[in-house]
Amino acid sequence: MSVKRARQLRKSMPVPEARLWNALRQIRSLGHHVRRQVQLGPYYADFCCHKSRLVIEVDGETHFYDAAMARDQIRDAFLRNEGYRVLRVTNTDVMRNIDGVMTLILMMLEQPPPSIPPHKGEGGPFRG
Repeated sequence: MSVKRARQLRKSMPVPEARLWNALRQIRSLGHHVRRQVQLGPYYADFCCHKSRLVIEVDGETHFYDAAMARDQIRDAFLRNEGYRVLRVTNTDVMRNIDGVMTLILMMLEQPPPSIPPHKGEGGPFRG
């Protein structure tokens, strides 16, 4: 996975993602810098605010089948282990209720980010 792949994803954003991106760009003036198609480990997050440690995923119908739901659970667990909160919204919510989606996102961005657990080998007392 690479910067090249992230650029491809940004160029081919589905309509609901593009709509949310346009709304998210409007909140920069509030001090929230949200990026799109952010690589986090082996995954690409639809949107991410590193400062608030928030990942926002826009899910279409394919995410509601058992196999996809299982993959999403694994992915979300990885992201939580990295110190991120994950907010999943549906394509339908974005298209029919963008104001409600943005209200929820803003509420989550205003919350303090979770404390980042130390990775294995970090955070313990120094014994030198």
